[in-house]
Amino acid sequence: MAGFRVALSGDFRKADGSPTFPDFDLTPLREAKNVEMAFLDNASPLKGEQLENFDALILLAQRFDAGSIPKSGRLAVVARFGVGYDTVDVPACTAGNVALVITPDGVRRPVAVSIITFMLALTGKLMVKDRLARSGPPGFAARGEHMGVGLVGKTLGSLGVGNIGAEMFRLAKPFDMQFIAHDPYADKQVAAELGIELVSIEQLFARSDVLTINCPLTTDTHHIVNAGRLALMKPTAYLINTARGPIVDQKALTKVLAEHRIAGAGLDVFEQEPTDPGDLLLKLDNVIAAPHALCWTDQCFAGNGAADVRAVLDVMKGQMPRGIVNRDVMNNPGFKAKLEAFGKRFG
Repeated sequence: MAGFRVALSGDFRKADGSPTFPDFDLTPLREAKNVEMAFLDNASPLKGEQLENFDALILLAQRFDAGSIPKSGRLAVVARFGVGYDTVDVPACTAGNVALVITPDGVRRPVAVSIITFMLALTGKLMVKDRLARSGPPGFAARGEHMGVGLVGKTLGSLGVGNIGAEMFRLAKPFDMQFIAHDPYADKQVAAELGIELVSIEQLFARSDVLTINCPLTTDTHHIVNAGRLALMKPTAYLINTARGPIVDQKALTKVLAEHRIAGAGLDVFEQEPTDPGDLLLKLDNVIAAPHALCWTDQCFAGNGAADVRAVLDVMKGQMPRGIVNRDVMNNPGFKAKLEAFGKRFG
C-alpha cells in the first residue's frame, strides 16, 4: 500500500485501449507524486473485489451499488464524472465511509447552454426551416406558414433552480423574458438576485411559455412531470428536459405532443436509453431530440475531468473534496479516520 491508488471505471477506455474521451486530461494524476492509477475491467455494477486495493474511484457510466463497496474498507471516494448520481447507491456509500463527489462546476455552463440551444431551436422552428431549405422552391414558398415565436415578454420557467437552473437564467437575461421557478429547496437570495419569481408547481406548468426541467432524479421527482401537470400547460408552450428521462412520464408527454396540446419539446434524455428507433415520440415533427449528449463539448469533458482529479487529489491530501453529495459521511468517524491517515501519509 505504498501509493495512493486511483481506479478508473473501464468505460473510460475503448475496446482498443484508447481513451473514450480524449479531452479528459489524466496528466495531473499520472504526474502526481505517490499516485498509482489503473483502469478497471468493464462491469456494471462494479464489483467490490475490483476495488479492494484502491483508495479512490473515478466513475463514468457504470453502476455502483452496495456490492461495489470493497470489504477492505480502503475506498474513500467515488468521483462521478458529471452531476447525475442515480447510478450510485448513495446510502451504501455513506454506510461504507465513502464520499460520493459530483462535478457541478464542469457541467453548469455546458448544460445551461444546451437548454438555451433547445429553446432557440424550438421557438425559431429551426428543424422545420432546415427541412424547408433543403426542399427547394416548394420549401421556400411554404416558409410563411412556419413563423417562429419571439421571446421578449415570454415566461421562462424552471422546475428546479439549483446550479444549472440558475446558470440558465443568467444566460437568458438578454432575452427580456419573465422568470419563474418551482423549487422547495431554492436559495431565495439567489432567486431574488436573478429576478426569479418562486411559484407553486401548478403555477409553473400553467404560466410557462418555455418550461425547463432542472432537478435531479429522485424517488420524489420520478414522473413529477405527469399527465395532470402537462394538462396545465399552454398549447403554445414548449417543454425542455436535459436532466433525467424518468422525471417525465414519457407516455403522457408523447400523447400531449401527438395531440398538439403543447407546441413542442426538446429532449436530451429519455426513460429508455438508448431509445427505441420505433418510439412514436421520435417520429413527431414537434420534437427535437439529442442522445443524452447535447452538452458534450471539449470544455464540458475537460471540466468534469479536472474536477474529479481535483477531488481525488484533495482526498489524498486529507482534505474534504468539493461537491460531496452524501454530506453526512463527513461526520462519520470511519471516513474522517481515512482522511486523517491520508493527510499524514501524503499531505
